[in-house]
Amino acid sequence: MLNDRPVLALNDQVVLVTGGARGLGARLVHAFLGQGARVLINYHTSEQAAVALQAAAGGKALALAADVTCPESVQEMIHQAVRHFGQPVTTVVNNALPSFSFNGDLRPKPDTLSWHHFEQQFHGVIGGALNVVQAVLPGMREAGFGRIVNVGTNLFQNPVVPYHDYTAAKAALLSFTRTLANDLGPHGITVNMISGGLLRTTDASAATPPEVFDLIAANTPLRRVTTPEEFADAALFFASPWARAVTGQNLVVDGGLVKN
Repeated sequence: MLNDRPVLALNDQVVLVTGGARGLGARLVHAFLGQGARVLINYHTSEQAAVALQAAAGGKALALAADVTCPESVQEMIHQAVRHFGQPVTTVVNNALPSFSFNGDLRPKPDTLSWHHFEQQFHGVIGGALNVVQAVLPGMREAGFGRIVNVGTNLFQNPVVPYHDYTAAKAALLSFTRTLANDLGPHGITVNMISGGLLRTTDASAATPPEVFDLIAANTPLRRVTTPEEFADAALFFASPWARAVTGQNLVVDGGLVKN
């Protein structure tokens, strides 16, 4: 029976964080390690940071390089992780971000925007998520349990800065989240999204002018900008047993700036 499917505690899970070496990804890694999970730290170019995270984890983490836009690379990463941990990857946080800087002054405007900008974002955001999901699905189905958490944005609800390409790709990721939830629910796999606002501070938001942070804080009920640590807490919720009946949802974590 479907109700007999297992629900794993956080400390029984093997968690993959894509783009996990630095910025928000590193905070997600720390959050899951803090709950006793074993964590696969995916990185593309940030080898030094990823290895340092692994070394500090006391044997609970494994850092592996893979370009999430390359299906073969992702498949090999998952095979190595299963051999290392001795069990399937049961939880995924699709956090990897194509090269992007949140600097409104330098963003492509409507007259300079090209399809290449959209293509780069869709290739990384949607293509990367698709490759990762396909690589972990066999193990999740075998375990009868899976948690997929996609990292979104509140910008398609409140485009305070119109990053056209980035926002379009994340909106598509929300659609993918909801269709996957319908397909994978019968296998005991939930799929949800966390949509943050501007976080203070990640590598991507480091280029954001201080006055933008101040403007957002002034318009947020909590009167401050959300931190990566607070965002990571929401990922723990979706992966935990307390969210076992929650799927296909988009949780906005931005201090109340956007009312979802």
